[in-house]
Amino acid sequence: MQIKTLTPADYKKWDLFVDSCPYATFFHKSAWQPIIEQSFNHKTFFLYVEDEGEIKGILPLAQNKSLLFGNSLCSLPFCVYGGVAAVSDDATNTLHDAAAKLATDLNVDHLELRYMAESNANWNTKDLYVTFRKEIDPDPEVNMLAIPRKQRAMVRKGIKAGLVTEIDDDINRFFAIYSLSVRNHGTPVFKKKFFELLKYYFKDDCEVSVVIKDGVPISSVMSFYFRDEVLPYYGGGTLEARKYKGFDFMYWDLMQRCCQNGIKIFDYGRSKKGTGSFSFKKNWGFEPVDLPYQYKLFKATEVPDVNPLNPKYQLFIKTWQKLPLPLANFIGPFISRSLG
Repeated sequence: MQIKTLTPADYKKWDLFVDSCPYATFFHKSAWQPIIEQSFNHKTFFLYVEDEGEIKGILPLAQNKSLLFGNSLCSLPFCVYGGVAAVSDDATNTLHDAAAKLATDLNVDHLELRYMAESNANWNTKDLYVTFRKEIDPDPEVNMLAIPRKQRAMVRKGIKAGLVTEIDDDINRFFAIYSLSVRNHGTPVFKKKFFELLKYYFKDDCEVSVVIKDGVPISSVMSFYFRDEVLPYYGGGTLEARKYKGFDFMYWDLMQRCCQNGIKIFDYGRSKKGTGSFSFKKNWGFEPVDLPYQYKLFKATEVPDVNPLNPKYQLFIKTWQKLPLPLANFIGPFISRSLG
């Protein structure tokens, strides 16, 4: 087996493997390499292993180096899933060894692989994140009735409020809503260029939908499509969205459009245990499944804990919520590039 590093000339070959490998996800696609490099200026190392000219496994990695949050090698920053996608144990082990050697050469604090299922039992794990995935029915009414009664009532309130969805070709209305929403939650926003590149590289596999109330945008979500799955990934809303149940309508409308178009899996994505996002998704009847992210420590002495639930970040969050939106949008990308 030969370890190689991805170049643009290999993108097509890499993506053909992603499409065929049952362990690959949307976040293994080659386009994440230029997106991460151009958006955040992080070094990427997309490794793959070949046997007799055929790809047997891949591992996309990026180095996230920050004065505030340390130096790490991750598969993959800004993505909820990652790690090795391979068709043999030999390929998996070869890529694990290559990643560990690279981490040593880069002198990082730790190596993080964001697996959906446990892959290397002797590595450290962190009991923090879960994912919510569910098979949806081709019939929208069946999906509606599968939503627990209280949450179903919220969806119907959004429908009765006369909310409608529009699909945008650009990210302008989405970014205006999203940046406001994350500021209100005390989180630095990513630069607008990041979302522009997501839309540019993934094209129709990246959909931007906007919920409208009486001609005014109140909520928006950027969703990714992969095989027969949809992943509503970045979403936000205004204060009016809460009043008119814009979030509930937004996800329901996406679900019913997707099931009619042959999508079989609705992936609500990652949430931290004990958060509002966790409760919201569980209220839809989705069951949480642990994400056993795995860590190999090098310079670090313990698994990193860079997340909003960490008490030491609470003052920062409360201060950020009070910033004027233009200032938050200007400063935010300098911090968020290290929060992948």
